[in-house]
Amino acid sequence: MKVSIGGPLKLAFRPWVEGLSNIPAEGPAILASNHLSFSDSFFLPAVLDRKVTFIAKAEYFTTPGVKGRMTAAFFKGVGQLPVDRSGGRGAGEAAVKSGIDVVERGELFGIYPEGTRSPDGRLYRGKPGGLARVALATGAPVIPVAMIDTEKIQPPGKVMPKLMRPGIRIGEPLDFSRYSGMEHDRFVLRAVTDEVMYEIMKLSGQEYVDIYATAAKRQIAEAAKAQKQAQKEVQREAQKEADRARQAADQEQTGQEQTGQERADKEQTGS
Repeated sequence: MKVSIGGPLKLAFRPWVEGLSNIPAEGPAILASNHLSFSDSFFLPAVLDRKVTFIAKAEYFTTPGVKGRMTAAFFKGVGQLPVDRSGGRGAGEAAVKSGIDVVERGELFGIYPEGTRSPDGRLYRGKPGGLARVALATGAPVIPVAMIDTEKIQPPGKVMPKLMRPGIRIGEPLDFSRYSGMEHDRFVLRAVTDEVMYEIMKLSGQEYVDIYATAAKRQIAEAAKAQKQAQKEVQREAQKEADRARQAADQEQTGQEQTGQERADKEQTGS
């Protein structure tokens, strides 16, 4: 990571960092970050001296062909851990187990409590499963992290990234040892997650929205679909109006022609 990606990334984008001393020089810790961009999993490890392991979709590691092998090598190089997410609850259990394994090896485990990238730059409600369960099962400190402006580097639809300085704010470690042995209590999981999200909000300065990002994405997609449908309806009505106007004009023209012909016929008869 440091040789192949971290160095060039730091050189090109020059990310600024606050609170780097909050990352322990050794021993396990959980880095809980907001999630604005695909590049978050690259910028955070790039500024640290220690390896950070994130969870990634298994498809990134199993795609066939040359491109698939290159993608797999890339994600392994940046510390991504493959987890099959297609199995519903089983996928969640696999992610939790993988996180616990990383922490119990004394390493840094990176996780995005929102579960997916923010659709609009705001901070959304954290999911109470992975983060809290790994923290309570291992007793490892949770370090809140805020990624700043990473979504502006390569917005959706843009192929080439914009050269600008993203930021990273790292907060003080949070200790949840008071909840030891309560990793299956859903109210405790919610409380732990909300406390972490509050710290991330303070670090990032983002507006907080108390719904899940996945639900927000559905709402945005449904709104876009409804808007598109409304635009189509407006276009259909405009086309109907244009057709009616053209038909009325045609009828008026036909009536004028008939009137003119009748007048000509009368004049010819009278003569």
